[in-house]
This record gives sequence, structure tokens and C-alpha cells, in this order.
Amino acid sequence: MTETLSVALWATNLAVRLNGIGAWAAGVEERMVAAKDDGADILVMPEYAAEQWLSFAPQGLAPDQEIPWLAERAPEAYEALAPLAARHDIALLAGTMPVAAPNPKPGQPPYLNRAWLFLPDSRAIAQDKLCLTPGERDPKAWNLTTGDTIEIVEWNGLRLASLICLDVEMPALSNLLAPHDIDLLLVPSMTEKLSGYSRVFSCAKARAVELQAAVCAVGTIGATQTGKPRAGNTSGASAFVPCEEILGYTGTWADIPPRDRVAGPGPVLYARDLPIAKIRKLRQGAAEVWPGAWRADHVRISAPVNGQPSRAAAGS
Repeated sequence: MTETLSVALWATNLAVRLNGIGAWAAGVEERMVAAKDDGADILVMPEYAAEQWLSFAPQGLAPDQEIPWLAERAPEAYEALAPLAARHDIALLAGTMPVAAPNPKPGQPPYLNRAWLFLPDSRAIAQDKLCLTPGERDPKAWNLTTGDTIEIVEWNGLRLASLICLDVEMPALSNLLAPHDIDLLLVPSMTEKLSGYSRVFSCAKARAVELQAAVCAVGTIGATQTGKPRAGNTSGASAFVPCEEILGYTGTWADIPPRDRVAGPGPVLYARDLPIAKIRKLRQGAAEVWPGAWRADHVRISAPVNGQPSRAAAGS
């Protein structure tokens, strides 16, 4: 069983211009090699890292044309990235990219927001976003559809899953995961404002407590260069663990603060030696107060009806 795991979190700078998928994939490979040399077991990129491709998109692409254009490039990007994990013996969560939905539902948009996890044993696991933001549901902008499955992956003696950005803010998904003995949760995100960053990263820390697991979150920084004004992004990277004395009390294992612009390809946070085995022991009964994968099935809500106390509260 895995004792520790080192994670490299790349807060990608979208403002770097590219000239094609080949240049993007080469940049990813360069980061993978550097991360491997620095002892990382996995490199994690943020949600919509693929938006950087818009820097070489046709001029004048309308907002509702961006997702279809990006999805057309996705197969080429997949083919470029697929061999890298085995080649360099380091796993890669390649952020997310829009992809064509294999079986679109009638009346639903035909594109998904998908994260690809590439493993050194040559497996490729897809995780689709489950809960979409208003901008991702806007027919005049990034019009997407939702996935319906959380993929739990067994790798290197641990169990991991991914929740994409807004998904980590949904306690219902945490409740679904709780009985499944998750060691590591990966959270690629994209947040325009500091408020969005704060929501995602605060909830990621809460998930570390709820699941008694390590949680690693990373977001995009800056604005993609498309030749016209475009909203930028504010984020950073963090690795969270349960708030336990044996793990340093605070629940934050490693962190780089949020920022809205950076130079170069973007900073990488090295969350070294995440104590997976220690966390697993805590999850199995050694935590200070954690009651396990607790369910509230026996709890009922007592709420006023038309301004009157409920019958239960009134003693009826």
C-alpha cells in the first residue's frame, strides 16, 4: 500500500500564447519531466487548461462557437498526451477539455467538460463535470451538458477520484463518495474572481475533513490571449489533509496563494509526501472525533408550516 504520495499542482497561466496543439502538448510534457525530476508521482492541471488553445483559434470566434472549436481539437490533444504518463513514469491529470458527448441526450448540448487522468500503466480514465455553472449552461456562451458518474480509480495502492470545480462545492457528492474509502481527491478548477476561488478551495478543505482524505486543488491564472477583451482568472493551488494533530492541526499541507496574473507558464506547487497511510489509519478509526462515513438517514427536518410550528415540534 502507498505510504506517501507527492503531487505537483500546476496553476497554468492562460495568458501564454501558443501556435498549436503540438506546442501545448510539448509544454505539458516539459512540466511532467520537471515534476518527475522533483519527485512528484502525479502532475495535476486545472479545469479548462485547454482554453489556452483559443490563442491560436480563428479570429472572430463567437462565444457560442468556442466550445465546438475546442472539442474539435480535443482528439488531437488526447493522442498527444496519452503516451506521456508511461513514457515518463508519472501520472497526469490533464485539466479539463470540452469533448463531444458520445450519446447526447435529446434537447441537450452535445459537449461535456471532461478531465482525463493518464496513468503510467497506460490507462486513461475520463471524469466529466457533474454540476455546471450558469456560463456553462448558457446557449449564447459555453453551452455544455453534465456527466452522471464519479469514477473511482485504483492506482499505486490507493483509491482516488476527481471532482471538477463546482462539483466539489456539492455536499451531496461528498456524501456519495464517503463510503468508498477514498485516499485522494483531485480538484481541477477555473475561477474568474477571488470569491469563486474562495468557494472552491474552502469546500475542498471541507471535503478533506468529511472524507478523511487528502484533497488537492489547482486553478487557472490570467486571461487567454484571443485578440479581444476577455475575463481573466484568479486562483492558486493547495493540498489539504484532515485537521488532525498528527497532520499538523490546520488541514493545510501545502499552499500557494491566489493571484490573477503571473509571468511564464504559471507556478507549480509541490505537495510532497502527502501522508496517505497515516490518513488511512485516521479514516479507519484513529481520528480525534470523525464518526466515519456518517449518514443522516435517521434524521428528520422539523420546519414551520405556514408560520406555524410543525406537528412534531408542537408535540402533536
